[in-house]
Amino acid sequence: MDVISLPTPQEKGKVSVEECLAARRSVREYKNAPLSLAEVGQLLWAAQGITGPEKQRTAPSAGALYPLELYLVAGNVEGLPPGVYRYGPHRHQIFPLSDGDRRHELAEVALDQDCVRYAAAVLVLTAVFRRTTRRYKEKGIRYVHMEAGHVVENVALQAVALGLGTVPVGAFREEDVKRILKPTAAEEPLYMVAVGRLKRSR
Repeated sequence: MDVISLPTPQEKGKVSVEECLAARRSVREYKNAPLSLAEVGQLLWAAQGITGPEKQRTAPSAGALYPLELYLVAGNVEGLPPGVYRYGPHRHQIFPLSDGDRRHELAEVALDQDCVRYAAAVLVLTAVFRRTTRRYKEKGIRYVHMEAGHVVENVALQAVALGLGTVPVGAFREEDVKRILKPTAAEEPLYMVAVGRLKRSR
């Protein structure tokens, strides 16, 4: 499979930040309907997209060291074969890593959570801690976890603006997630976000 360029992300929406904050909820049940590739691209951009001439991103990072990597586990996305993809923020692309729908397998290692099993897609954040700890030592571990929180909130608010539902997931077996994603040896899984269409509009 070839590298996939995503639709250009939008930087102006129809829903205010205040409306997104007021409406944000954890949503664990989804309609059996696909996401568009543009929606998926917008969520990935909200998480880790490039927003400045010096390669600044949508979420703050201690020392601009950017220790996080972002994966897409796609199951029901229009025009995108089910599989595992890595997000490349610099060119707003996704790189295919493995074929096949891995949502059920991912749900099993996330303590059998149906929100992961039936989401249209799942975003998974991993961290290369040494990118931050080599400058900030042990305190860098805290900074990486803080950054992951920034990213997931960005995704949650962007989902509200798109009329989608999300839920952050922190309960999973890290070694099994690695087996599914096959990240580099330096990466540690930190967080998942299940995403899907709302069963009923807000």
